[in-house]
Amino acid sequence: MKTPILLTALLILLLSCETKKETEKLIFHQDFNAQKLDTSLWNFDLGNGCPNLCGWGNNERQLYTKENVSVKDGKLVIKATKQDSSYFSGKIHTKSKFEFTYGTIEVKAKLPQGHGLWPAIWMLGHDIDKNTWPACGEIDIMEYVGKEPHTIYTSLHNSSSYGNTINSKKTTKKNIEEGFHVYKTEWSKDAIVFYIDGEKVYTYSPNEKDEKNWPYDKPFYLILNLAIGGNFGGPEVDDNIFPQEFIIDYIKVYSL
Repeated sequence: MKTPILLTALLILLLSCETKKETEKLIFHQDFNAQKLDTSLWNFDLGNGCPNLCGWGNNERQLYTKENVSVKDGKLVIKATKQDSSYFSGKIHTKSKFEFTYGTIEVKAKLPQGHGLWPAIWMLGHDIDKNTWPACGEIDIMEYVGKEPHTIYTSLHNSSSYGNTINSKKTTKKNIEEGFHVYKTEWSKDAIVFYIDGEKVYTYSPNEKDEKNWPYDKPFYLILNLAIGGNFGGPEVDDNIFPQEFIIDYIKVYSL
């Protein structure tokens, strides 16, 4: 008599999954199959952040250029390079072009390797120009620093905790540098939940939400970058590792 019970349970599970799929809507999909980056959706950050945010606020060493961002063989490639004593890399974001409130963000990516590298998939509140960081809020879907192999950071920054935030989880995955992996975040009015390859690794959901610990009820935009050095990624950089590539296969965002 156990078999019919198991079949019934499986049927209920499948139906619940289908119901969830029907309620979610794909609102952003980048598979990078075009010949170049779609600049109707993406902006470039260029230079070193000076004069307003030199080193982009973290004492990073790289200069961001358009040339270090490319689309090749159906993948987005952000390349870190070194020429003489200068470091170069890429950073793109969707500010003012694609912003959303609540949803599921899924990114399939392959990490670069080497001491001093700091690739990230993250989001910032759309009101950052008026409501400056950290009050605008930050959601770090994936951060990796080459000096800590096999480790992924998932973190939240806001007025209640920022910089070396307590709202963070370090997850060890021995094969994380091998091939592509899927980084997913489910963001709702109740919680922000992080996954790596389908495994839930961290949930952020303050018991009492206020403007300091929960600036997450407004539109955010996506950011992809590969920093070099800095307070978190460095300060030491292994000059023998270059060039290195942060490769993104796809990005999908579903509304709730």
